[in-house]
Amino acid sequence: MYSKSNTFFKGVIDVMPLMIPVVPFGIIFGAIGIELGFGPYLTYATSVIIFSGASQIVILQLFSAGASSLVAITSSSVVSTRHLLYGAVVSQHLNHLSIYWKIGLSYLLTDQAFAVSNEYFKKNNDNIFKHYYLVGSGFTLWFIWQATTIIGIFLGSIVPEELGLTFTIPLTFLALLVNYLRKIDHLIVIILSGISSIVFFDAPFKAYIILSSIIALIGATILIKIKKK
Repeated sequence: MYSKSNTFFKGVIDVMPLMIPVVPFGIIFGAIGIELGFGPYLTYATSVIIFSGASQIVILQLFSAGASSLVAITSSSVVSTRHLLYGAVVSQHLNHLSIYWKIGLSYLLTDQAFAVSNEYFKKNNDNIFKHYYLVGSGFTLWFIWQATTIIGIFLGSIVPEELGLTFTIPLTFLALLVNYLRKIDHLIVIILSGISSIVFFDAPFKAYIILSSIIALIGATILIKIKKK
C-alpha cells in the first residue's frame, strides 16, 4: 500500500549509498570557496541558490580569475545543461502535478536523485504519490550538501594559507570524469574538450569553457552520427 510517508522515506533510504562521495565533495567545495577569498556567507549562498557542486566550483573559479558575470554564469549554466535532460525524462511520470510542484521538484532534481527516482518511477508508475520519492531523495542530498559545505567553510577558515587548497579543484573534476573514461567515444570528447580549453585559454572574458564546451558538443554530435551509420 502506497503512502506519502512510505514513499518519501523509500527515497531517503535508496539514495543514501550515493551520499558517500557527496560528503568529501561538499567539504572540499566549502574549503575551496574560502581559499578563493569569497567568504563564508557567499560560499554558502551558492550551495543554497545554485545547489550544483560542479557548477558552483566553476562559477567561483571564474570569478576569482577575473571573468565577467556573464561568462561565469553562462559557463556555470553550460555545466548544468544535463539537468534539462533529467527534467525531460522524469516529466513523463509527473505530468499530473501542478506547475508549483514541478518547479519545486526541479530544484531537487540532482544527479543522484535522478538516478534513483527514474528507476523507481519505471517500476512504480501506478503510485500516485511517487513524486514524494523524488522529494525524499532530493531533500536528503540537499541537507547533506548544505551540512558538508558548512563543515568545509569551517575547515577552510582554519587551514593555514601556505598549505593551499586550490589544487583540489582539478582533482575534483578528475574524480567526476573517471566514470566516463570507460568508452572510447567518451574519451575522445573529453580529450577534445581538454585540448580546446588549452587552445582557447586566453580567449577574451575567460570564455574558454564556453568555447571548449561547444567544440566538444560538435565533436560528440559527429561521433553519434558516425556510430549510427
